Amino acid sequence: MNKEKMLEFAADLKKIAEDILELADGFLTEEAADSETPESVPEVQEEKEVPVISLEQVRGVLADKSRSGKTAEVKALIGRHGAERLSDVDPKEYPALLKEAEVL
Repeated sequence: MNKEKMLEFAADLKKIAEDILELADGFLTEEAADSETPESVPEVQEEKEVPVISLEQVRGVLADKSRSGKTAEVKALIGRHGAERLSDVDPKEYPALLKEAEVL
C-alpha cells in the first residue's frame, strides 16, 4: 500500500470513528431523555418470592414459646389471626404469625 492510499485509509477510519461516536452520543441522549419521562419507560415489577411456611414450622415455634411460659401470649397471637386453634389459621397468615411469634 502506498503512502497516499494509507493516508486516505486513515482519514476514512477517522471519519468512521467520528460517526460512531456521534451515533453513540445520540443513543445516550435519547436514553437520558427517556429516563426523564417515567410514562415512556415500562415499569417492571419484581416478584418477591415468599417463602412457603408449613403448619409444622409454625407449630414448632409456637410450641417452643408455649413451653417457655408464654402460653397465654401464643393463644392471643392465634386469636389475632382470626382463629381459636393454630390449625384454623389461614396458611397465608403463617409468615406474619411467625414474625410476631419471634418477638414474644
